[in-house]
Amino acid sequence: MSILIDENTSVVIQGITGAFGSYHSQLMMDYGTRIIAGVTPGKGGAEVNGVPVFDSIAEVVERRPVDAVAVLVPAPFVKDAVFEVIDAGVGLVVCLVEGVPVRDTMLMVARARETGAVLIGPNSPGIVTPEKCLIGFMPGSIYVPGPVGVVSRSGTFSYQVADSLTKLGVGQSTCLGIGGDPLSGVGFNDILARLEDDPQTEAIVLIGEIGRTAEEEAAEFIQEHVSKPVFGIILGATAPPGKQMGHAGAIISGDRGTYQSKIDALHRAGVRTARTADELASLVKQQVAAGLLRPD
Repeated sequence: MSILIDENTSVVIQGITGAFGSYHSQLMMDYGTRIIAGVTPGKGGAEVNGVPVFDSIAEVVERRPVDAVAVLVPAPFVKDAVFEVIDAGVGLVVCLVEGVPVRDTMLMVARARETGAVLIGPNSPGIVTPEKCLIGFMPGSIYVPGPVGVVSRSGTFSYQVADSLTKLGVGQSTCLGIGGDPLSGVGFNDILARLEDDPQTEAIVLIGEIGRTAEEEAAEFIQEHVSKPVFGIILGATAPPGKQMGHAGAIISGDRGTYQSKIDALHRAGVRTARTADELASLVKQQVAAGLLRPD
């Protein structure tokens, strides 16, 4: 089992004819992702990496079922692209684009909630179910199947954690990045709920950052709704007080959103935390050694 994607997921790439779309669609296919079509207005009838290109998502949906769409169009066009996907009835949208205006994201999130579509991102590194499907920029070689679900605000640090887990012999069920912008589609709680319900996932790793209050809210959710062991790390421990760091969403306000407020909230929820990727992986490995988790 896994969440949201598996080996049967049919994927369409919006913006496949651009350099970015062409390059990453090939990497996804090399991993084993079933990319059935690409979409670029005005380029219908072309092919990219052996994949047929259509002018619209609606044209693809008319011909065959579409499970997910990866959005790789320039930031000014993302809102219209996402609306097109949702209006065509596709249930999963993975927005891999950074620099999307916050107002556009607000409208995208509202439309997704109205229709029940799952919107990952924007500014997400993607989602991977090891050896089955990868949608995004994640380095597929570091992931192996196993019992640990990973949800993160940071793309690159999630790679480090997955790599550390793999090197210790602990595989992953599904790993995804929710995106580091001030506003995103799915949040920690959405993914925590899905991982809690996933039979394959026996433990969860949560990777947060300073800024916003998503991690404090996730801690409350974990305390009330998650029975599986959760391990966490908050990035930004050494950030100067009151300074924006890294992602657009890493802005501290008041006494919430700080490194210590998030760590304290996670500890109250029973989450074991670490300061480095290797330390976090070691905590999970200890649970495996104690017989509380199976390694793969």
